Amino acid sequence: MTSTAQSPADLIIPDDVAQQIVLPEGHRDDGRLFEAYRWLRENNPLGLARVDGYDPTYLVSKHADIMEIERQPQIFTSAGGEEKGKFNPILANQAGDEFTKSINNGSLRVLETLTYLDPPEHTVVKDIAADWFRPNNLKQWEDTIRTLARESVDRLLTTDGRIDFVKDFALQYPLHVIMSLFGVPESDEPRMMALTQEFFGTADPDAARDDVEPLTPDAAAKQWVATIQDFYAYFDELLMSRRANPTGDLASIISTAKDPDGEYFAKEVAYGYFIAIATAGHDTTSSTMAGGIHAISQNPGLLGRLQGDLSLVPNLVNESLRWASPVKHFMRTAVEPYELRGRSIQPGDRFMLLYQSGNRDADVFDEPDVFNIDRRPNRHIAFGYGPHMCIGQHLAKIELRIMFETLLPHLTNVQLAGDTKFIQTNFVGGLKNMPVELAFA
Repeated sequence: MTSTAQSPADLIIPDDVAQQIVLPEGHRDDGRLFEAYRWLRENNPLGLARVDGYDPTYLVSKHADIMEIERQPQIFTSAGGEEKGKFNPILANQAGDEFTKSINNGSLRVLETLTYLDPPEHTVVKDIAADWFRPNNLKQWEDTIRTLARESVDRLLTTDGRIDFVKDFALQYPLHVIMSLFGVPESDEPRMMALTQEFFGTADPDAARDDVEPLTPDAAAKQWVATIQDFYAYFDELLMSRRANPTGDLASIISTAKDPDGEYFAKEVAYGYFIAIATAGHDTTSSTMAGGIHAISQNPGLLGRLQGDLSLVPNLVNESLRWASPVKHFMRTAVEPYELRGRSIQPGDRFMLLYQSGNRDADVFDEPDVFNIDRRPNRHIAFGYGPHMCIGQHLAKIELRIMFETLLPHLTNVQLAGDTKFIQTNFVGGLKNMPVELAFA
């Protein structure tokens, strides 16, 4: 990394700030994490983090800089461009990357999914399911999603309202929606739940697998790879079933897709789609829902206002997405010289795009640390930006809107009933525990 070797001292981010953001354990303390983001934006918005065990990495904390990088995949590659698998689009420590390369023929591309692809390959694979995820197509699924939301709320109403909102409710509904759209049997949902939590909880001791030795430098990478293999084993049966007897559902569209030569895409492409939708389409929605309910509990009068005018729910969804920003980062790597915020960028320089920080940028959002459903415009980047913008964003918004429309009329009060905890991850996640007392109408 030429530019980092010659960088002035003021480029380097203080150790405490860098560690708070780079290390997974730094994300357990939401208050200190957002203080670190704020420090970056105000003092060193494109500084270099040097954390033991990790490659030197630029931390991109400003909304405009994230967008500038995201809109130029030809300069800032996700995974290596023509050198497929050269870079990891998800921040891992050096030991983890070395383990991945050791079992994957020297490549860091462990999934054939959009995250690991760059245009034009990214465009070809994205087009497999792009039409299915368009708003006009998703309208036909709204009644199904509303039925699933109503069933979830009905079960909630049989309780006394003293629950862990994350574990007992928020995690269940989006998983059930995604699996229903896939055609996965409800009896298999507990297995999918365990795998999704292992997938994003690689650095969290509470989500550790029994077959991975904890606390070793490469433990997270080992759990990641083992979980992917378990997903492959499960989804292979689904793939072959849909190729033999397509039903027109999302799983069939993905399974029967053919490449430009008229041949089925490699199985791994379908596996990658299934895993991405089952994991990101689940955890991001549940984290956003929990974040929205937490905000309602902290803002007196907001619940009543929403109940009096459910047309405000889409505003609630957008502000909850900005507020929670469950996708914390993706990595990009420069493949040619560039100048950004006065820095001379060189090929090989790595960038950690901090979406949570960008969504609290005072240059874009008035009073960014205030939860405000009247925020207009709300230019959050919770779904990313540019070619890699989340393909499932419209489905996520529909799920959240329908659940809030279904749940909120039944509540008379939402009160925290204990300490909240955040999952230990620097990638995708949010609240892990949120004890609440819900009062029902």
